[in-house]
Amino acid sequence: MKRLLIVTVPLLAASAALAARYDVVFNVTQARPDARVTPGALNPAVSQDNIRATICARGYSRSVRPPEPYTERLKRLGIRKYGYDDRRLRDYEEDHLISIGLGGSPTAPENLWPEPHHVIGGWGSYTKDRLEDRLHTLVCSGRVPLAQAQRDIAHDWIAAYKRYVGPNPSPGRRHRHVY
Repeated sequence: MKRLLIVTVPLLAASAALAARYDVVFNVTQARPDARVTPGALNPAVSQDNIRATICARGYSRSVRPPEPYTERLKRLGIRKYGYDDRRLRDYEEDHLISIGLGGSPTAPENLWPEPHHVIGGWGSYTKDRLEDRLHTLVCSGRVPLAQAQRDIAHDWIAAYKRYVGPNPSPGRRHRHVY
């Protein structure tokens, strides 16, 4: 029992510090999308055979990214669909479960969800962005097959982070990708 208390006290302190810093902090269970609502969707124009001309080509993501009014509308709908009490758009990123940089569909609602920025334990949108960058690098360097990266991030992005990046999220805010 003492062991659990030792682990819990730092977690509670970190959670309290996070809550004091931000208006809204989500539970870690809300860091993952609901697979019934957001199962993920692939871009049929992307395959392992053409990654050099698509996802690994500089500027690809920017060239297929949907316009902000489209994703903002989906974000509003998603916040209601997910039942979030917090309705402030600034507290979420309308995120692609399977990122554009990994061949995810840029526009399919099944691949977009309102991902909270600030989650207990650090498992919010900024952490998922680091995973997306890491997987993109691994896929484009030939170290991880595209289909495996897509499966891993869609199935459980937190487990994928622990596998490909490290056991704990690193602090910091960073969003936009360079690809």
